[in-house]
Amino acid sequence: MIDDEGQTPDRPVPGGLRGTWDRLPWLVRSVVMWSACLVVLVAALYLLGRIAVLLAPLAIALAVTLFLTALLDPVTRLLRRLRLPGTLAALLTVLLLLGVLFGTVALVWSLTAGQFRDLTDELDQGVQRTRDFVTSTLPVSESQLDRLTEQARSGIDRSSPDPVSGARTAAEVAGSVLLSLVLLFFLLKDGRAMWHWVVRRVSERNRAVAAAAGRAGWRTLGAYSRGTMMIALIDAVGIGLALVLLGVPMAFPLALITFIGAFVPIIGATVAGAVAVLVALAANGPGTALLVLAAVIAVQQAEGNLLEPLIMKRQVRLHPAVILVAVTAGTLVAGIAGAFVSVPITAVTYRVVDTIQRHRQQAVRQEALHLPDGVEPGPGPVPPAPA
Repeated sequence: MIDDEGQTPDRPVPGGLRGTWDRLPWLVRSVVMWSACLVVLVAALYLLGRIAVLLAPLAIALAVTLFLTALLDPVTRLLRRLRLPGTLAALLTVLLLLGVLFGTVALVWSLTAGQFRDLTDELDQGVQRTRDFVTSTLPVSESQLDRLTEQARSGIDRSSPDPVSGARTAAEVAGSVLLSLVLLFFLLKDGRAMWHWVVRRVSERNRAVAAAAGRAGWRTLGAYSRGTMMIALIDAVGIGLALVLLGVPMAFPLALITFIGAFVPIIGATVAGAVAVLVALAANGPGTALLVLAAVIAVQQAEGNLLEPLIMKRQVRLHPAVILVAVTAGTLVAGIAGAFVSVPITAVTYRVVDTIQRHRQQAVRQEALHLPDGVEPGPGPVPPAPA
């Protein structure tokens, strides 16, 4: 640009922080921006974690309620199709859940009350045989094993709660169970109306994205809850049948442990399989224990490579490393209950974030192609916007 005297003035040099920032190399600026984002994300996660620890009973009750709602929602919808009012359909669904739970507990207790008492003796014998095997094959003496066992027992005794805290924990568990049942009834009855109310409070620009993300998260939670229930039942039947055929005692209690452990991916199945192998070792010797180990591995491989992809579908599957981190974090935050709810929370969060990201990418493509809202762009690279 030329002034009135025909001279070209010098271009002003930016100063201050903005000028210093612009003069930095792009790599340095990228590292600084990503580091700042990482610090903010870690701080937010830490704050959420602290809040979750302080409100652990409420957070666990909400997570369990959502899990049960996604599991039982098809039952409520079926009852509504039979012309039942929403209140009655939700109430019958909750009563059906209570009937199944109490009926299963009563049946298991009547069939295996004595066997569960014998399970402790069998495990003690298995531990003793394992101890003899270790001392006879490894350079470890009995005194060293006794010292390690005593240290482990001392750690457990120190971490065990006193009677006052135990009573408080029991009261919190009872309150959480009651709260979950009440919330389950209201979510089954008015869950869709509640969600529509939330969506209407979102700005019109983001309403479609919020609705799509919510639907994706709910479908993922429903698929996870029903898929996990089916896989747990198949694992319990498969391993229980193998234990019966091999003549291992207490097959039914071990199958029940396998069913419960299946709700904690990877870790739960490993612990349940180890208990079954240990009981087989104590009852029938190392040969039967090896056969039980082979049966457990075969069932778990069939689950991971065949049943899980078929039942869970791709929208629920997570990488094993992600599952391990999620289960470990949930256990550290909320113990066993946190291990149960950590994986579905992670799966739902991933699906919601992925849906939001895909909608944003689609919006960018529509803006670049100048397409009206509601018209999806076709495949292929995005052409540059016209000047």
